[in-house]
Amino acid sequence: MGMRQILFSGAIGLFLTLIGTPLLIKLLARKGYGQFIRDDGPRSHGSKKGTPTMGGISFILATLIAYAATKVITGSQPTFSGVLVLFLFAGMGLVGFLDDYIKIVKQRSLGLRAKAKMLGQLIVGVAFAILSLNFADARQQTPASDRLSFVQDFGWSFGPVIFAIWALFMILAMSNGVNLTDGLDGLATGASVMVFGAYTFIGVWQYQESCANAKTLMNPSACFEVRDPLDLAVVASALMGACFGFLWWNTSPAKIFMGDTGSLALGGALAGLAICSRTELLIAVLGGLFVLITMSVVIQVGSFRLTGRRVFRMAPLQHHFELKGWSEVLVVVRFWIVQGMCVIVGLGIFYAGWRAQ
Repeated sequence: MGMRQILFSGAIGLFLTLIGTPLLIKLLARKGYGQFIRDDGPRSHGSKKGTPTMGGISFILATLIAYAATKVITGSQPTFSGVLVLFLFAGMGLVGFLDDYIKIVKQRSLGLRAKAKMLGQLIVGVAFAILSLNFADARQQTPASDRLSFVQDFGWSFGPVIFAIWALFMILAMSNGVNLTDGLDGLATGASVMVFGAYTFIGVWQYQESCANAKTLMNPSACFEVRDPLDLAVVASALMGACFGFLWWNTSPAKIFMGDTGSLALGGALAGLAICSRTELLIAVLGGLFVLITMSVVIQVGSFRLTGRRVFRMAPLQHHFELKGWSEVLVVVRFWIVQGMCVIVGLGIFYAGWRAQ
């Protein structure tokens, strides 16, 4: 039953974005909802002006429908962990949608005011953090834990308030990381597919080695205390499939961009999966490309403010290589390779951590 759910959710998500995205492209083009290109970006990006944006609507709806349809088809019940991750995913997507909509309608490159955008993210993030420490199951496991985690929980509990701050940091960091990465056709989408694939594997492994099955495990001391690992795998599979289908239309030359609608939603989903699967610090390895690109911006801004000099020709990092003469497709493929290596290393650490218990 578990593998059927995972296969169904991924296949339905893929199918829906493959057939649904071109319909969204036509709708957005008819309304004139095209991408606003900043004047300070690479000159080669001028040709992208007017390309339909807010494409994140496509894979957000596809993921939600895929999850719901899978539950109906298999006759299984939704779990609090799965629903909470989808809430964070859709909630952050809504904030991004408002940002994109204002950019397009008002023709204002900054979209939502910084305070309004931050307020929206805080409301969604705090709601997720509070809810995730509730809804304990029969083993008193809640969707999230107020302990720090890498391969699984370690250290001491630091209470709900500090947990909420930590969860918000993760949500904002991953959302901004995906947002900064979403500068070239297909780059953020392809990188996200790889991480969601990794979380599908992690969820299946945690389910097979769950402490709920301790009596039947060869090594009960090496089990995972995760509330709903199988359903997290179902959610990750739906996200992977939906992003894969969207990539067909988002790859170079892109017919549609995900916009902040998509990038904030994907960042929220990544943070939610990491928190609920007890792999909070491991996401920095699994999503290494997002971390690398975010750090390039931090280094660029910090260097310029301290010394008045720039480390890179342009930040985020992908634009630096564009200005060095790399074609857009070359940058994307090589960055995908980097992200693929990050996922391999992250899964290796996850497996090694389990073996070492």
